[in-house]
Amino acid sequence: MTIEATLFDMDGLLIDSEILWHKAEVEIFGALGVPLTQEQDRTTKGMFVAEVVDYWYTRYPWATPSREEVVRELLQRVGHLVEEEGRLLPGAIHALDLASERGPIALASSTPASLIKRCLEHFNLASRFATVHSAEFEPYGKPHPGVFLSAAASLGVDPRRCLVFEDSAAGVLAAKAGRMTVVAVPVREDLAQPAFVLADLLLHSLEELDAKWLDGQFAV
Repeated sequence: MTIEATLFDMDGLLIDSEILWHKAEVEIFGALGVPLTQEQDRTTKGMFVAEVVDYWYTRYPWATPSREEVVRELLQRVGHLVEEEGRLLPGAIHALDLASERGPIALASSTPASLIKRCLEHFNLASRFATVHSAEFEPYGKPHPGVFLSAAASLGVDPRRCLVFEDSAAGVLAAKAGRMTVVAVPVREDLAQPAFVLADLLLHSLEELDAKWLDGQFAV
């Protein structure tokens, strides 16, 4: 089926922010008594931040602060880290340029809307997207397809005619659940996760994205 629009994830795909999320989580959860390691942290990759907090709370419950306060603290810390240390990942602008030349593009991220806005403004990316969507406003986060389905609807495009760029296993599962075509760009540590075999195209970097491959997807 011919592709008509493209949906992009943000953290770990366009912005090198996964390491910053990990840094913030180790700091904040560690202070609450959660013995978080890098390997453990990867199990929550792609999940909505409130789900991450709930995930660790059920395993290592703490008395105070409240889970809502921990969510706010995490978002503030990640925002500061993005502005201080964040960078666009190689090929991010290349991919955005190629996709936008072939149809409308939207952002569909598990990150809360306030932090999405902060990140897009910091990197001057906000004007590139026709619409921006956060799983914050969905009943469920990835791997549920809700945020991708909402993004497709906002563009007036059948989900089956959407191309999704994702770096996480949860994101790939969400996009395929929405019957979308998926380009996966996982980090080396995640390559062995079974979900990535579902991707229609697997890249090591967005720099590898080929215009001819995209033309084949968007061709009438």
